[in-house]
Amino acid sequence: MKNKVLIKAPTKLNLFLKIINKRKDGFHNIFSGLSFLDLYDEVEVKISKNNSITYTGKFKPKSKIFKNDIILKTLELLKLNNDIKLKIKIKKNIPTEAGLGSASTNAAALIKALISLKIIKRFNSNFLSKLGSDVIACFYAKDCIIFGKGDEIYKDIIFPKYFFILVKPNINLSTSKMYLKFRKLKNTKNLDYYKKFKNNINIENNTLGNDFEKIAKNNDKKITNILNFLSNLKNSSFARMSGSGSCCYVAFKKKSDANIAIKTIKKKFPNYWHYLGKK
Repeated sequence: MKNKVLIKAPTKLNLFLKIINKRKDGFHNIFSGLSFLDLYDEVEVKISKNNSITYTGKFKPKSKIFKNDIILKTLELLKLNNDIKLKIKIKKNIPTEAGLGSASTNAAALIKALISLKIIKRFNSNFLSKLGSDVIACFYAKDCIIFGKGDEIYKDIIFPKYFFILVKPNINLSTSKMYLKFRKLKNTKNLDYYKKFKNNINIENNTLGNDFEKIAKNNDKKITNILNFLSNLKNSSFARMSGSGSCCYVAFKKKSDANIAIKTIKKKFPNYWHYLGKK
């Protein structure tokens, strides 16, 4: 029986995100298409004599753990046998508070690791949704569309292949705080309206887009500047912000075009984080 496992936790990218309305439970109904990129956090879980959580990597927390740490939350909700001690190491390669699912993908990877170690068995999606709205999709980690508060997932879809350049300015945006700014929703379409089109979506159509962008642009001009610049790059297909931000991205159909573009982006935004990847 193995006592250690390493799971790669991929980056989540929102190809589009529509906020429909606020629910009675305080969450919001959304309609969003997700892909997962070849940029990973690395989650290692080992059965040990003592419990420990260690973060390394460029985007590790300033203190030992994150505020409202999702790994601690996951372990608390699981209520594992006291005899089980875990040594958890997480290498943070994905920016935090960037709209890239950094926390959610770590929680999903931890669950996968515990299943692999036979510490827990499979469970229903209700548990995953208690950890965070994106955790169900991050556990699936393939092209999908999510509905509701993110707990309904439509898997029977494959989005076109693109090469993505991610650009994150030196600001962080809190998802919960971004949602609080949606006080007056102007979306006249309900969730059923969007569900009808789940099999016939053109993600390059900017009428979908990301509803958080307007708020982010009002919050910081850096977002506006990045998106305007990315949108005008030669041979680009579309440019958007992922999730609640602050990470923006531009998509290309050809890697050669993306290779040229990232050189231009680095010259324009030398102090920002950049990444060229694919789904």
